[in-house]
Amino acid sequence: MIIRTDFPYGTTHEDVRIPLPDGVELYARIWRPVTDEPVPALLEYLPYRLTDWTAPRDQQRHPWYAGHGYASVRVDVRGHGCSGGRPGDEYDARELADGVAVVEWLAAQPWCTGSVGMFGISWGGFNSLQIAALAPEPLKAVVTVCSTDDRYDNDVHYMGGSVLAVDMHAWAATMLAFASRPPDPQFAGDDWRRMWLDRLEAVEPLVHIWLSHQTRDAYWRHGSVCEDYTAIGAAVLAVGGWHDPYRDTVLRLVEHLPPARVRGLIGPWSHQYPDRGLPPGPAIGFLQETLRWWDHWLKGADNGVMQEPLLRTWISDSHPPATVYEELPGRWVGEKSWPSASVIPVPYVFQGAPVDVASPQHTGLDAGRFYPFGNDADLPPDQREEDAKSACFEFPVGREEPVEILGRPSVTLRLRLDVPYGQVVARLCDVAPDGSSTLVTRGALNLSARRGRDRALPWPVGSYEDVTFQLNGIGHAFAPGHRIRLAVSSAYWPWIWPRAGSEAGWTLDPAGSALTLPVRAGSAADGGIVFEAPEQAEPLGVVFPATLDEPRPERLVVRDVARGTWRLEVDPRYGGTRVYPDGLEYGEDAEEVYEIQDADALSARAFSRWRIRLHRPELGWDARVETRSEIRCDEGGFLTTNEVVCREGDEVVFHRTWERRLPRAAG
Repeated sequence: MIIRTDFPYGTTHEDVRIPLPDGVELYARIWRPVTDEPVPALLEYLPYRLTDWTAPRDQQRHPWYAGHGYASVRVDVRGHGCSGGRPGDEYDARELADGVAVVEWLAAQPWCTGSVGMFGISWGGFNSLQIAALAPEPLKAVVTVCSTDDRYDNDVHYMGGSVLAVDMHAWAATMLAFASRPPDPQFAGDDWRRMWLDRLEAVEPLVHIWLSHQTRDAYWRHGSVCEDYTAIGAAVLAVGGWHDPYRDTVLRLVEHLPPARVRGLIGPWSHQYPDRGLPPGPAIGFLQETLRWWDHWLKGADNGVMQEPLLRTWISDSHPPATVYEELPGRWVGEKSWPSASVIPVPYVFQGAPVDVASPQHTGLDAGRFYPFGNDADLPPDQREEDAKSACFEFPVGREEPVEILGRPSVTLRLRLDVPYGQVVARLCDVAPDGSSTLVTRGALNLSARRGRDRALPWPVGSYEDVTFQLNGIGHAFAPGHRIRLAVSSAYWPWIWPRAGSEAGWTLDPAGSALTLPVRAGSAADGGIVFEAPEQAEPLGVVFPATLDEPRPERLVVRDVARGTWRLEVDPRYGGTRVYPDGLEYGEDAEEVYEIQDADALSARAFSRWRIRLHRPELGWDARVETRSEIRCDEGGFLTTNEVVCREGDEVVFHRTWERRLPRAAG
């Protein structure tokens, strides 16, 4: 990592409050170049607290952009951080309307040329696309990283029409804790306590909303830009990683947006900005790459950025299974169009007699983290144990040439169920000559969603039907002498929340079943794709105090032999305890637990606990937030319990518990 200290412009920054039409003010931090000339503005718009939680990351990039001639602006969403108002649902209409108002306010400032860009990763990438679809006139360009165009089928709530247990629960629990944090009196002033208590009265566990919409209805269509790609008028640089769950959005955006104003970039990365150097690499000079985008679209520079291939992507070589890789072997390739003429669908037909598949309910414990962040236990380990609980179909790779794939594989399966509900998970693995099995990609289908995610149809008991679904996109080269393995299971906990009766599994008939791979030949755009080395501005200087306590394992599997229960204990390691240069002591600890019994789908349980402390000794300020969240289920519905306890010093200032039963209509 190159730490940049000299820039074309000197920089300055200030904290301001941006007024909204209804009188609420949003808290913003603006870094600007020292110049008398107006400059374009760049906006990152998040609920994650610019004064502490994202401050280290913000310091890496916003001053860097300012030093290159942009006003770079970080704004907290309404009801979060030091912004006014009450928190709402993610990406709700109010959040997006506020975002439009911020874009227009920035464009109207005397130091701005009137041209605005938006960027962000995850939440900030989502709302960048969503606000672009509302088409405020000043918004000319977007850089969206690790984001989605489809809130139902490519987000943290549902996967293939099934409840995504691991992140439906974990993210709802996380946002309950995050929304309960207080404003910081150093920035919010004496009104911080009133703002906090007002917010807490409005806090509602988001899982109540998400589990109330179990099919793809109007709730999920809101904010899903795939409903109308033509609404996006801004130029879009879409960025993802093959180890990020949102990578398919990049492929869809480069397919559906006009080639004259979209480019796609997919690296080997996890859910991180590509310059941060977190596993898996290689990292790239992402800030320099985005600067080319901004200079072209916001300053009119003829810098060749639109002469790049429509899609630049990494293709990994075969590699042994591991839960973390500093760097993956492979190479950069380019595609001038997408879908690409150099990618041909090749069917691999199954062979053999019908096979009954009733996977143990703990199949999936080796799935790895849904959101890999670059931690040591994020990625899936050797898949041989999971493969042993699945029906496997293998196809040898020749001895001379690799089989290179780019895009989304698909499977067609001929199934018979003797129960009305079930789910199927397909994993594509690269099997080395020594037998080790590396997960390449995967996909899932709730069989009640086989005719569309907007409906739930029970299976006709005792009948065969053919179902087809896609796996997540990937760029991978299977080495000569390896085997391509498709492993198909009827359970995948804790990713997929099982339905009562689904323990029975199903029968798979290989006749009429096949795997289709997007096999790629070479492209004329492959040569010459290079990136600069990653660089950032000077770090913020946050200190992480040493502790005598042994850290908990990131992912620990515990088996209770007598009860037949499997328990996955997760430490998500979002940040831990740190001390900021302005004196704030911020402590954070979270743990997640997922339990299930081998033969009982209704035994599934997800539990999370969060503890957060914000402490300013010089102000005598000490605020604490503790939350507990749990989801269980019975045959008719989901049972959710959530609790929030907030303290100022030793005084409990807020305590609320929610218990809800949400009927299981689909999911």
